[in-house]
Amino acid sequence: MSDHQTNASDAAPANQPTEQEELNLLMRRRREELEELKKLGIEPYPHEFDRDAFAAEIIHSFREDAPERTVAIAGRIMSIRRMGKASFCHIQDSSGRIQAYLKRDDLGPVYDAFKLIDIGDIVGVRGFVFRTRMGEISIHAREFVLLSKSLRPLPVVKERIDEHGNKVVYDPLSDKELRYRQRYVDLVVNPSVREVFLKRAKILSTMRGFLDARNYVEVETPVLQPVYGGASARPFTTHHNALDVELFLRIADELYLKRLIVGGFDGVYEISKDFRNEGMDRTHNPEFTMMELYVAYRDYRWMMELVEQMISEIAKTVAGSAVITYAGKQIDLTPPWRRISMFDAIREYTGKDLRGKDEHALRVIAKELQVDVEPGLGIGAIIDEIFGEKVEYQLIQPTFITDYPVEMSPLAKKHRSERGLVERFEAIVNGKELCNAFSELNDPLDQRARFEEQMQLRAQGDDEAQVLDEDYLRALEYGMPPTAGLGIGIDRLTMLLTDQDSIRDVIFFPQMKPER
Repeated sequence: MSDHQTNASDAAPANQPTEQEELNLLMRRRREELEELKKLGIEPYPHEFDRDAFAAEIIHSFREDAPERTVAIAGRIMSIRRMGKASFCHIQDSSGRIQAYLKRDDLGPVYDAFKLIDIGDIVGVRGFVFRTRMGEISIHAREFVLLSKSLRPLPVVKERIDEHGNKVVYDPLSDKELRYRQRYVDLVVNPSVREVFLKRAKILSTMRGFLDARNYVEVETPVLQPVYGGASARPFTTHHNALDVELFLRIADELYLKRLIVGGFDGVYEISKDFRNEGMDRTHNPEFTMMELYVAYRDYRWMMELVEQMISEIAKTVAGSAVITYAGKQIDLTPPWRRISMFDAIREYTGKDLRGKDEHALRVIAKELQVDVEPGLGIGAIIDEIFGEKVEYQLIQPTFITDYPVEMSPLAKKHRSERGLVERFEAIVNGKELCNAFSELNDPLDQRARFEEQMQLRAQGDDEAQVLDEDYLRALEYGMPPTAGLGIGIDRLTMLLTDQDSIRDVIFFPQMKPER
C-alpha cells in the first residue's frame, strides 16, 4: 500500500508506531517504489519536460463552446483518487492546482505504473481540457510522465466541511519553527506563503522603478569591511587569511554610499543584506535587507516628501490601495504624514519635557517612567530608551518623528535653527520604525569630533557606539555636497504590506537555533 492510501476499516495496531517510525516506514516504501519504477524502465528523474500552460490560466480561460484545447502542464501531485481503470489526481504548479483524469485505455502500461506514484511526486501531463460531470475543469491525460520521485512524504493538508457548510483546513505543517526550517515544504503545503514572497518581490521592483525613474543609480558596496560603521550596532567579525586581517560584515551601507556622493554621483541607492550581531525577536533578524538612498543637494525635509510618496505608491501597487489593514487596524499611508519632533512626542505621550536635561536628570525621569536604563548609556541612548518604551508603540498611523538630540545621531547634520538637535527623522508606522533619514553631516571637523565622542561612549561600555573611520573622514575632507540620506527596512515594509506579525514570515530562510 502506498503511503497516501488509507482504509478506514483497518483496526489500529496494538502497539501504535511512533511518528518517526511511521515516517521511516513510508520513506522505505518510497525507495522500494523507486526501484520498482526503474525495473519497469521508467526513468524517475528525467532531464526535462516541455510544458506550455499553467493551472490557473487553464481554469481561467476555459470556455464550454471553445475548440478542444491540448495542454502540457507540470507540477507536484497533491492528492490521488484511484478507481480501478481510471484515477484522478490534483497537480499543483506555481500558479495553483488543477485536476488530471487518467484512464488505463489511454495510458496503457504507464497507467499500471501509476500505483507506484505518490503524493509529492512531480509529474508532467499532456492532454485536453474538459469539464467533469462534477463540474470541475480538468485535463484528460493522453501522456503521463514522472519527472521527480519524492522520497520523503509531504505533510498533507486535511479538510472537512463544518456544520455551516464552510471548509475547515487542518494543516499538519503548522509548527512555526518547522515551517521556517523547512521553508521548501512550507511553500508546497501552504500556497498562501508564496503570495507573501511574491508581494515582497513586487515591493522591491516597485521601489527600484520609483528610484530609477528619478535617475538615481543602483550601486554595490562592500559586504566585508575593515571598519564597520553607519549605524549603532554590534558587528559579526571574520578573518581574512591571505591578508591576515580582521574584517566585519557590514552593519550599514551608509559610509560607502556617501563616498560615492563625494566622488560626484548625484544620487545612489543600494538594496542589500546587512548584518547586526544582536538578539532576535518579531522585528529583528541578524541578517536583514535594507535600501539606502543618498541624494546630493537635498535635505531631510525633502526626503520626508519622497518617503511618503514612495511608500504610498508601493502600497497602491502591492496592496491595491494606500489604505491598508494590519493586525485588524486600518492604516492610511496617503501623504502627507504627521510630523512631530522627538521631544514634543515624548512630552505629548508621557508629560515629561526632556529638553536640556543632563544625564542624571534623564536617569531620574526614566526611573519615574519605569524605564530600565543600563549603566554606561549616554544622554542619547537614555532618551532613545524612553521614546522606545513609552511613545513608539502608540504611533499607529504613519508619523515622522523629527529633530533628534545630537548625541543620538553622530552622522546627522546639526539642526539649522535649534541648538543641540540634528536634522533627522524616523518614520514610525504601527508602532515600529520603518525608516531612518538625515540631512547628512558633511563637515569633516564636526564629524571627527562626533566620532571621538562615540569612542568615549565605547570606552564607558556602550559596545554599540560607532567607531572612528579615518578613510571616511579623509573622503569628507575632499568635500561632500549637502546630502539627504535614507535607510528603509525592506523586511518591516514587507511585514506591513502583507499583514505579517513576524519578520520570519517575510524572510525565506530566517536565522534559527541549530537543530538538535
